[in-house]
Parts: sequence; structure tokens; C-alpha cells
Amino acid sequence: MRNPLMQLGFEIPFDEVEAVHVQPAVDALLAKAQAAVDAIAESEAPRTYANTLGALEEATEQLERAMSVVDHLESVATTEALRAAYNATRPRVSAFWSELAMNDGLYRAMRTFAETDDARALPPTEKRFLDKTLDDFRRHGAELSPEDKDKLQAIEIELTKLTTEFSQNVLDETNAFELLITDESKIAGLPESAKQAAAENAAAKGAEGWRFTLHAPSMIPVLTYLDDAGIREQVWRAYNTRAVSGARDNRPIIGRVLELRGAKAKLLGYQDFSDLVTEDRMAKVGTRAKAFIDDLRERSKGAFERENRELQAYRLEIEGDSSRALEPWDVAYYSEKQRQAKYDFNEEELRPYFPLGGVLDGLFATAQALYEIEIVERDAAVWDPEVKSYAIRSRDGTMIAAFYVDLFPRENKRGGAWMNSLISAAYHEEQPLPHLGLFCANVNPPVGGKPALLTHREVETLFHEFGHLLHHCFSKVSVRGLAGTNVAWDFVELPSQIMENWCWERSGLDLFAAHYETNERVPDELYEKMVRARTYRGANAQMRQLGFAAVDLALHQSYDPARDGDAMAYARDVLQGHSATTLPEDYAMLAGFGHIFAHPVGYAAGYYSYKWAEVLDADAFTRFKKEGITNPEVGRAFRETILSKGNSQEPDKLYQDFMGRGPKLDPLLERAGLS
Repeated sequence: MRNPLMQLGFEIPFDEVEAVHVQPAVDALLAKAQAAVDAIAESEAPRTYANTLGALEEATEQLERAMSVVDHLESVATTEALRAAYNATRPRVSAFWSELAMNDGLYRAMRTFAETDDARALPPTEKRFLDKTLDDFRRHGAELSPEDKDKLQAIEIELTKLTTEFSQNVLDETNAFELLITDESKIAGLPESAKQAAAENAAAKGAEGWRFTLHAPSMIPVLTYLDDAGIREQVWRAYNTRAVSGARDNRPIIGRVLELRGAKAKLLGYQDFSDLVTEDRMAKVGTRAKAFIDDLRERSKGAFERENRELQAYRLEIEGDSSRALEPWDVAYYSEKQRQAKYDFNEEELRPYFPLGGVLDGLFATAQALYEIEIVERDAAVWDPEVKSYAIRSRDGTMIAAFYVDLFPRENKRGGAWMNSLISAAYHEEQPLPHLGLFCANVNPPVGGKPALLTHREVETLFHEFGHLLHHCFSKVSVRGLAGTNVAWDFVELPSQIMENWCWERSGLDLFAAHYETNERVPDELYEKMVRARTYRGANAQMRQLGFAAVDLALHQSYDPARDGDAMAYARDVLQGHSATTLPEDYAMLAGFGHIFAHPVGYAAGYYSYKWAEVLDADAFTRFKKEGITNPEVGRAFRETILSKGNSQEPDKLYQDFMGRGPKLDPLLERAGLS
């Protein structure tokens, strides 16, 4: 039987890959990669770049490519059979990478090469790759004793199993919830678009009435607009108590993951897991990341408390002295009412101006104007009929990259939004090869015979993920392992977050925001309302992100179960200091916090990266604002100094090359209305 995972070229046959292919392909590719690694380690030939680092990159490429496809399909088109195959193979692949980092012969080969004249004469990118590879070996246990290497490998395998189970539990718990309402009076307050979506959702399940789920396009309108506080509470509690009981209880997983990460850090000689994670990032040490978050919290605290007093006062004003204190499920609801009252602005007014097709066209038009490229649809095999593929071409017609777009929620697809690279090509000017990637989201699907009409936040999300994609697609790095988005995680969000700024600029919006029926642009009056309302409860938005970063760092720096007790209660106490209301005793957001528990590392001890990169993006965008947000000269500078460079230089140096100086904090505070 032909196995499509065995010889993956540029055109990936997504429509042919089945669960039955996974284990045989992984078995064969693991064996092939291991044989190639053994050959490198055992070679007695004089050490060169080609037979050490170059050979190692080549040895693992096919395995990496196949696993990226399997990982992706498990995220967007999972089945029971695929999940079983994935769960059976993922720990073995994790074990391979763990063993690779502790392979004495391989490490010896790298160190031997590092001592040669050839190594000392390497070009800068290849020299950086050698240095970082040696650092990675050390950070992954190459210098441990055999006994400790065994311990570390066991930790890595268990972390892979546990974090995979965590992610699958969250998906299953999310899909397990539904709320079916048959009394129309119970959905008073909902926008018509949300009502139509809920009615179509119910009809798709063969039910009467309106069906609501915990997927963002369904849940967010309920919490923001639904008048019935009891239903808002039911949905909020369901979302924030996912995966805390029965067979899908993530609480023991969280405790064990934290224990394993702590043990891993200690084994490798670090004070805690945050120091291990940040050493290779811009922050360098966990205490610097914490100090950064603490500083921003102090700068935001006064405005945060004022905003919350004002919201409670607003509720008293409209409901009288008998109104109770705000509960967590009230905040979005009364915030939206207050915002409408203060700014005469309703998010729903913008929806007709953001039909999905127009947003994508405008997203591509923005990139085309900035980076002098062409983006065209292409034929390609896909994993779902709704998925589309596109090519990015340079002005001379050369294909630089291709990508896939998957935007609507499905029950076989995980929530959220993300970008993945499928093929990162090492750049050689004489024969440049194209990159391949994708971005996914879960935006509002078409309802009521209308096109998919997005919220402004969903528009920002698409621009964000496309920014990651461009970072991948514009890479011109001669080493695959340093290409594209393979950069420090507190730098990787700069190219994505900076793209969100175009969704707020008049000239940026005019590239894509047009009424789906009349083709009219966003009226000036509505645009001005939107801009005035941008900083509404800006301190609360900032504190929410700081809370996630703070609890992440606290769990990986100072949490001690013997002293601090249950991780859920500990996390709730940390998050309480960043919450507009009192959190219930059973608040269990942590059990669904995929950013830090759905991957052996992921954003663990690194959630601060979002705010860190936000400082960079707010500051860097000041150059675009000054010189023109679609000025191709600025676009060319950003592409050449940052997007094309990958991890070929230190991120501080790349930022300095673009801005001519280091980053400033003030633009972020000004943008958030906190200066």
C-alpha cells in the first residue's frame, strides 16, 4: 500500500492521508532518521559543516515534515482512529528528539567540528547555528550522566503524553457542552447575526430553537449581549470549569506537568523552569520576565481600579441601588452597554463592513502594497472543502511560498487561531525554494444566506496570524533550523501583532472594509466612534493578559504544592488580582489553558511574550505611521531587517536595524490609553 506520508513533496496530499498511514510512516521515518544520525556520530571522516550540522538537518527533515502533517491533521480533522494513531506515535517521536539531544557521539562530533579552522571560518549564519546547536545540546541534557539522561528522557516522554491528553480533554469537553433554548424570550438582547447562527446550529443538529456552544463565535455574543443573567452565568461557568471532573479531569495532569517541568529544570542545572525557557529568549532569565510583567501591572493598576469603579457605578445608575455587585458573567455585558452609552458605538454596526471575502482580499492587498508581491488562489489538495490555498509570488512571477487558510469552526477541529509552517526551505540565492505554511482560525461562519460577517476582533485575528505566516514565507536564511518563525518566542509575536495595527488605520481599513450589500466604506462617523472606543477599558484588557502571564510565571517559578496546596486554587488567587470581579471558588480557567499545558513547552513560562512583543510592535509601528502605513520603502525595510532574517541574528540587533534604536515602552501605553 502506498503511504503518502513517506515521500512528502511540496504538494502535500492531505486528501489521501488516513489514520492507517501514520504508524507505518512514523516507524519507517524514525528508523531512517536514526540510521542517519548514527552514521554522523560514528563517522571517522574529518569533521566538516556538511557531515555534521548539514547532515543532521538533512537526517531529520522527512520525519519533521511528516509529523507536521500528522500534528496538523489531528488539530483540524481529527477522528477516533487518527487520535489513536497520533497518541501511539507522538511519544516515540518525542523520545527520538530527547535521545538525539543526549547522543554522546553526535555531541562529540559537533564539539570536534567546533574546534576546527573550518568552524572558526564559517559564515555568520552557519556560525550562529553551530553555537546555538551546542547550546541546545547542553540545555537538553547532553552533558548529563547516563543515569540523569535516562531520567530526562522519561520526563520528556511523559510530558508529551500528558500534554497531548490535556489538549484532547479540552477539545472533548468543549464539544460536549450544548445549550438548546426553545423560548425566544430567553435570547433577548442577542444581535440578529448571533440568533441566526444559533438557529442554524440547532437545525444542523436536527433540533428546534437556538443552539449555543462553547466555541468563541457562539459563546462571546452570549456573554456580551444576552439579557438573561442566568444563561450568561451557565455559559460562563461551563467554559471556566471545563475538564475538571470525570475521565477528562485535567487537574491531575496540571499537577504532574508542573512537577515534571520543575524536575527537568533542576536536572539541567537551572533554578526553575522559567530560567530554562528564557535563557534562549530576549528576556534571558525568568526574573527579568517577571519584573517586566510586574512593572506593567503597576503602570496599569490605577486605571484598572478606576475602570471597575466606573462600571459598577454605571450599573447602579441604570438599575438603581438594588442592583447587586458585578459577577464575572456580567462584565462583558455591562461593559458593552457602557461602551455604547459613552461612545454611541456598537461592535455589531461594523459587521456588515467585514465580509470574510473582502477581509481576505484586503489582508492580501495590504501585504501586496507593503511587500511588492502578488497573492493568487491556487489548486491544491485540502483536508476540508472549506479550505483554500494561495501562492505568494514576487513581481517577476516567481513563487516565494504557498499557504492554506482554514477559518471556520468544526467539531473535529480545535479552537483558537494559529499559524503553522509545513515546509521551511533553506535559502540559496542561486536556487531559492518556496516555503509552505498555513493559518487557521474559528470565525463566525455564514448565516441567514449572508456571507460570513466578521467582528473587528476576528479581523484583527486574521491579520495577526497572517503576520506570522509572512514571517515564515519571507525567510531568506541559509539554515532551515534558523529560518522563518524559528526565533525567540518573545520576539516571534512582533511580526504578527504589528499587523493588527492596519485594522485600526483609516487608510488600512479602506483597503478591505466595505459593506457587503452596498460596497460603501465604513462611514467616517462610525470609524471615529470605533477609534474613540478603542481604549475603553484598556487597563482591563491589559490586566487580563498580565494575569495570564503572571500565573504562568508563578506556577513555573515559585509554586510549591507542599506549601501552596492545590494548583487550581493557587492560580485563582493570582488571577484574582487581575480580575474585575470576585472569581468563584470553582473557577478553573487553568484546566483549559492550552497555551501552557497543551505542549511539553509551548508558551509555558513564556506567556509574557505577548506583552513583551506588544511593546515592540507598538513602537515599531510608529515608523510606519510616520512614513506611511503602505509605504513600500518601509515595508521593504521591515521585510529585509526582520521578516527575512529569521533567527540568523540576535533579535535585539534586528530590531535596532529596523528602528535605528532600542524599543520604547511609551507607544504601548499611549495606544492602550494608559499614558
